[in-house]
Amino acid sequence: MDSPTPHLISRRDALIVSAATAAAVSSTAPVAAAPAAASASASGVPLMKVSLNVNGQARTLEIDTRTTLLDALREHLHLSGTKKGCDHGQCGACTVIADGRRINSCLTLAVMHEGGQITTIEGLGTPQNMHPLQAAFVKHDGYQCGYCTPGQICSAVAVLDEVKRGVPSHVTADLTARPILSAEELRERMSGNICRCGAYSNIVDAITEVAGSRT
Repeated sequence: MDSPTPHLISRRDALIVSAATAAAVSSTAPVAAAPAAASASASGVPLMKVSLNVNGQARTLEIDTRTTLLDALREHLHLSGTKKGCDHGQCGACTVIADGRRINSCLTLAVMHEGGQITTIEGLGTPQNMHPLQAAFVKHDGYQCGYCTPGQICSAVAVLDEVKRGVPSHVTADLTARPILSAEELRERMSGNICRCGAYSNIVDAITEVAGSRT
């Protein structure tokens, strides 16, 4: 008995069937739901509200979720004292104090600091009422072009607080004792803040003077 001949489908017929099936499915599929009514800019960029306490003042921004804290401070709050140097976290010019700790504001997103306490150079003192470290930098000429100075001073303020709290550094010999604020300790702790003008020795003198007045 002869075996039945298999029914062969050409490639052309297979493509026609596939196309017809896809058309039928698409005609019966439900219409996709419209995206949620999220806040967006005119260009469609997603925005988010973030509330910060900056230099003792409550501020609320609606910004692109990709905005760095540095750009939020400079471009949205117009606090231009915080400088944009390398924008890669290598120079320290953008250093601010966030919730009591010094950070590179170019390496963190503003939305990550919801409800946070941010202190910039503008929040430390004014020309009429300078912070002790600002006055010491002027006295010891701890700057030349001055571009890195806001970050240097913010970092120095946090350094003195770290030492007061007993936070060790990489060069602290005894991790169980309170760090001694030696020149070696200061240079290590301030090593993340680069001064291209080379005013490092004057910066150490300025910080040492303020540290001595507090002991």
